Amino acid sequence: MDEHGINDLAGLGTDQLELELARRRAASQGPLPPQIPAAEKNRKRRSGEEAATVSYLNDLEVASLMRAVAAGGSVRDVAIFELAFGRGLRASEVGRLKREDVRSDPSGWRMAVPRLKHGNGGEFRLSDREVKALRAWLRIRGNEPGTLFPSRNRRPISRFMLDRLMKRYAAAAELPGEKRHFHCLRHSCATRLLDLGEDVVDVQDHLGHKDIRNTMIYARVTSKRRRAKDERLRDKW
Repeated sequence: MDEHGINDLAGLGTDQLELELARRRAASQGPLPPQIPAAEKNRKRRSGEEAATVSYLNDLEVASLMRAVAAGGSVRDVAIFELAFGRGLRASEVGRLKREDVRSDPSGWRMAVPRLKHGNGGEFRLSDREVKALRAWLRIRGNEPGTLFPSRNRRPISRFMLDRLMKRYAAAAELPGEKRHFHCLRHSCATRLLDLGEDVVDVQDHLGHKDIRNTMIYARVTSKRRRAKDERLRDKW
């Protein structure tokens, strides 16, 4: 196979690559074309071109988790989990939130969401359930400036503590082991938005992704919209 042929293969996704290899093998009955170099595979993986294994909660699991958090009796934790799920926050982003990031006006409550990993931050209007949880927490915390979710030593809550909380509440909710990590809330936010019919560009903005290919990973793993599309086309195609 010449260099041009290899470059053609390098631009294909995993499924397309398998189909193209099968087609060429059937056409030539010869050896398979050379594999894409490992460096190119790593580049595609880093850029999000290859679908990653994503653990996310379905609607029933989200409801079970939130019930477990509420049953724990911590108003702070309820606010943390509602915002982490609603905004698709990473654990390290939760610790960066400050009271000054939250404001209210006649149109509702808004929060300036900081993003790490070179993501795009922005100000977003909060949902009713997020506002309810946040109001309850601010009645206890107070409205003084500073860290929105402090730990007992008044420092920002750590990623380690958030992971411990997630494991505790997820166990109480009897969630599968692979879903008992805090980042699962971010994955769940993305798949929930797509299942609700939100455009992938809007989901990209919601999560703060600079590269839409990272958002497309979630579009590949959620199937609710695919089933709805198949149902619409069943007698029309």
